[in-house]
Order: sequence, then structure tokens, then C-alpha cells
Amino acid sequence: MSLELLDGGAAMAEAAIAAGCRFFTGYPMSPFTGLLEEMSRRLPAAGGVCLNAESEIEGVNMTLGAAAAGARAATGSCGQGIALMQEAIAEAALNETPFVVFNLARNQQDYFQATRGGGWGDYRTITLAPKDVPEAVEHTQLLFHLADKHRAPVMLYGDPLLAQTRVGVDVQTLDFGPLPAKDWVLDGTGGGTGRSRQIWTWAMGKANDPGPGPDGHWRAIADKFDRIAAEEQRHEESMVDDAETVVVAFGTAAKFVEHVVAGLRAEGHRIGWFRPVTLWPFPGAALRRATTGARNVLVFELNAGQMLDDVRIHAADRDAVRFVGGVSIAESGLSYGPLLDAPAIRQRILGGAT
Repeated sequence: MSLELLDGGAAMAEAAIAAGCRFFTGYPMSPFTGLLEEMSRRLPAAGGVCLNAESEIEGVNMTLGAAAAGARAATGSCGQGIALMQEAIAEAALNETPFVVFNLARNQQDYFQATRGGGWGDYRTITLAPKDVPEAVEHTQLLFHLADKHRAPVMLYGDPLLAQTRVGVDVQTLDFGPLPAKDWVLDGTGGGTGRSRQIWTWAMGKANDPGPGPDGHWRAIADKFDRIAAEEQRHEESMVDDAETVVVAFGTAAKFVEHVVAGLRAEGHRIGWFRPVTLWPFPGAALRRATTGARNVLVFELNAGQMLDDVRIHAADRDAVRFVGGVSIAESGLSYGPLLDAPAIRQRILGGAT
């Protein structure tokens, strides 16, 4: 193992390159800017292209084009910039063009955006929310694999802590198994044969090679996302078997919750924790099992209550669900406020568990 001291942006850049990403673009928006800067430094040396787009809309559409030509491609921003990309992300989901979107949000107020989307049509985006930089290195590579496996845009949901924390990491290329051939890419090899390829959200095909059309195509897309929802749920849990209280949290906030709950357990409190690793598909069945028998299901997130909806849907007893998080933003608007602090979290959990 060879550890290198990197901040999250640099670590994710190295992981993306190790995964084979060769096209990256974005518009600088903190805390995403660090990842864009690192890709601009590191990607050309790996034989790739990194562009500073004139806008998020331009960037995501360039990424869609590169991915349609067969490249492992990625883009990103913070939540405000991702909002501008929603139409293109929806188009990519519906015309089955795979790429990775890094949402390095300024807080946890973009959960709805990541899990519900803001585009048109029946689509979802697989969304992983790493709790720390080493996990972000793994998730970055996994997301490129999942994008190609399912021919769909996917998302990494991070925040300032993930983007800017500097830790020792060992970035190695990870193998997640075989993938289907990219026999759909627009590489020009079919030109002049009458069998040139086409990527079209309506899937109408051509006169000599008709496609299923929008109804048949969109039904198939809906079925595909149902399969993804069943196959790709991921979660982490601890001390839930005898827990009277289960605390549910995601992303970097979950690492703080994990620390606080471990201390409360050591004091004799029967408290456990549950972390959705995939925000979509949400690991609902696992949460139901983990909360069976719990008198209290506490939701900690740094917003007005967004994952709270999914927890209420899937908890064994929705009447046991209570919100112990809240909006807590630094004065700059670019980072978290005082609620992301272990003593404050401890107080919220103890208050909710009584």
C-alpha cells in the first residue's frame, strides 16, 4: 500500500482517472471547483481532455456527447449548477447514455434533487453518498462501472467536508467485474452501410431499421430502472439488533453520527445507526429490518427534512420516526453550521430517544 496525502478533490480526480475517465468538464462552483482544477492538472497527462465549460448546461451536454462516442466521461457542480443540468441528465437517462455527475453540494439540502431529479420522464439516477474520502475513492470508480453496466447517468453526492478534507489514501484501480460491450456507441463505423447507429430519446429508428418508438422504449426504460432499484441497494448498519433507538443518517454527517452513537453505546444506551449508501435506490427493505422493534427511529440530516420522507416510507413503524436534524449553514453559505458537531448531535439524539 502506498498512501498519498490528498484532499477529496484530488483523490476523486485520481480515482476517476484510474477508472478510465478520459473526458471531464465543468464550470467552477465551490466546493466542486477543487475537483475541476485537479482534473485539469491530472487528466491531460493520462491522455484525456478536461475543459472549463462556459456554463453548466454546456458542460453536461459536452459530457453527454463524449459519452455517446464511447468515452468514460464525467461532469459536476454543486447543487445550484446541477439544477441547470437536469434536462440533459434526464435526456441521458432516457436515451441510455452513461456518465458520472459529481454533485459536491454545499450542504445536504440537495437530497430531493439527487433522488427525485428535476428533468422530464420516468427516470432515476443511481446516487452514492460516501461518508469520507477513502470511500469516495471507491465510489468514484464504482459509479463509472454502474454507469456502463446500466447505460445510465449516475451521481456521487458529496459536500465541502468530502471535497476539502485532506487524508492519506491509496488510489488503486478497482475491478468490479465484466461489463457489456459498448456496441451502441456512435463511433462512425457504421457509416455507409445502412446500419449507422443512433441514440435518440424517442427511439423511432430509421426507415430501413425502425425502433420501438417512444411508448415501447420508455416502457423498457421504466422496467430497467425497476431492475436497478432491486439490484443496486447498498447500506451500512451497526448495533441495530437490540437497539431501542436507530439513528438514520447519510453522507459525511453519518460519520459524525457513527462516532456519537459509539460513545452512547459505551455508556449503556441501546442505540444503533443505519446509513443509506445509495440514496437511490434507497435501501428500504434493509431499513425496515433494522428498525423492527425500535421504539425510536431518528433521522439526522442537515436540511429541513428530505431523507425523512424515505425513512417514513420504509421504517417498520412510521409513527416511531422523528426528525433530529435541521438546517445549519455557515454564514458564507458554502459550508455547514454548528449543528454538524459531535456534542450538538449527541444532544439531539438523546433528546429524541427519550
